[in-house]
Amino acid sequence: MKVNYQFTLIEDETSPNSILIDESTAYACSRGYGYARSVKPSKNEDLRDSWPGDYFDKPVPTLLVDVPYGAYKVSVTVGNSEAASVTTVKAGLGRLMLDNIRMEAGQTARLAFAVFVEDGQLKLAFSGEAPSVRAIEIERAPHLPTLFLAGDSTVTDQPSGQYPYAGWGQMLGKFLGPDIAILNHARSGRSSKSFIKENRLNNIWNKMKASDYLFIQFAHNDEKDNDGGTEPFTSYQQYLKEYIDGARQRGAYPVLVAPMHRRFFDEQHCIKNTHGEYIEAMRQLAEQEGVPFLDLAAKSKRLFDNLGEEATKAIFMWADPGALPNLPEGVQDNTHFSQYGGVEMAKLVVECIQEAGSEPLNKYLR
Repeated sequence: MKVNYQFTLIEDETSPNSILIDESTAYACSRGYGYARSVKPSKNEDLRDSWPGDYFDKPVPTLLVDVPYGAYKVSVTVGNSEAASVTTVKAGLGRLMLDNIRMEAGQTARLAFAVFVEDGQLKLAFSGEAPSVRAIEIERAPHLPTLFLAGDSTVTDQPSGQYPYAGWGQMLGKFLGPDIAILNHARSGRSSKSFIKENRLNNIWNKMKASDYLFIQFAHNDEKDNDGGTEPFTSYQQYLKEYIDGARQRGAYPVLVAPMHRRFFDEQHCIKNTHGEYIEAMRQLAEQEGVPFLDLAAKSKRLFDNLGEEATKAIFMWADPGALPNLPEGVQDNTHFSQYGGVEMAKLVVECIQEAGSEPLNKYLR
């Protein structure tokens, strides 16, 4: 089924095939598109019911477009003929696609990215210091490769009611071009074992096709003494191998991602390794199996050591009481990231991809 929408938000940009809309164009089922606001931000990560318009300091309406399940290329033309503009675009569950795109007065640009739609609606939201969106084109792209993410709360799409909490998987789209889509299956609290036992890996297998990718990052919850816990050089490696083998059986590319460090410093003001032997166990497995190993552990340690104890608070979720509407009681979290921190972690993942020479994945980087 071919799907192609061409929306124009500036009357001068209209064409015979375009649809003129603005924020006053309310969503209606009968036409299958329009703007709306969510009833309230969602606190439930598993419901996957968050809207991108709620992932801004000041919530904005979300553009809803009814489309079938699958991958889409989205092109957004930004810029203002009379003034400078700064535009940010988020899609789906608060995924950052275009970040603070600056245009001088009279300057425009057409920028593209890929979105995977699972619930029958492509959702977009636009904000920024001085946002200016001129046109939007949406085209179905069923043959695009998909980057699947399997991991825990440090990777997941955090719900809108937790904003500005963010996982790095939620921010990774900023660094990818329009020829690969992301499906983030990571969930809070999961280990390499519990992710499988809850059939979450089977859900990936049911959607995966040849030439897709699977990024695997676990350890934070494998370390715990509970039903999801594993041992580094035995059960942890055994479960990780299930991910590797399953991806290869389907003609896809598995990639192991070492867990980033938590914000705990020792007496010498250096980051402590709270992951014990799990990082080394993953490194050795990657070497044995001949799969790319993205050492986000080493990258994050270097970054956190350089920043120091005070500056790293901006990476993690630290806020005084009353500073954040969604977290009025304040927060001091040394494991999970702010939106800024999620972007910084995603940036480190991209650096790892570049340094690993991971082809053909490198070609999809923006």
